[in-house]
Amino acid sequence: MEARKRAALCLVLLVYCVDLQSHPLKLSLCQIEYASVEKTLTIELRLFLMDVNEALVFDPDNNELGLGQPDEVPHAEGMLLDYLNRFFYIKANGKQLALKIKSMSLNGQGNDAALGLTFSYPSQEKITSIEIKNAVFTDLFFDQSNVVYVHVDDDSRSLMLNKKTPVHKLVY
Repeated sequence: MEARKRAALCLVLLVYCVDLQSHPLKLSLCQIEYASVEKTLTIELRLFLMDVNEALVFDPDNNELGLGQPDEVPHAEGMLLDYLNRFFYIKANGKQLALKIKSMSLNGQGNDAALGLTFSYPSQEKITSIEIKNAVFTDLFFDQSNVVYVHVDDDSRSLMLNKKTPVHKLVY
């Protein structure tokens, strides 16, 4: 339950940063949940759209890709996945999960627009370890922090990954 309180605090901080003209706090949020009853591993990743645009087209104000919008260009998701595959991965029980976006949503407008990505994987075997690499935007911003919350059944943990510490492994 403590991890859920931290997640709520992080969301409050994210909303606070979103209210500013630009978000000086460079932050992404990732939540990983495994429920043995459903035998599903779900990953939710929240990224500021400005940062995504900076990473993909080198212009934070350029919205030509239309990510998460009805007019999204055909190659936009591929560009995003190419970027994510360089800076983000999840290994469950030592096996890297192939990134395939299950759903994408866009919340907010302008500087406070956040791109939400969901990935979902069936998992027949019990999770004994999860390794997370989340170095998104550390190639662009020296102060980028990537908050990760991991919930495996009743065990909740939180991590802060960044340029110096982009990878962490949890053992259950």
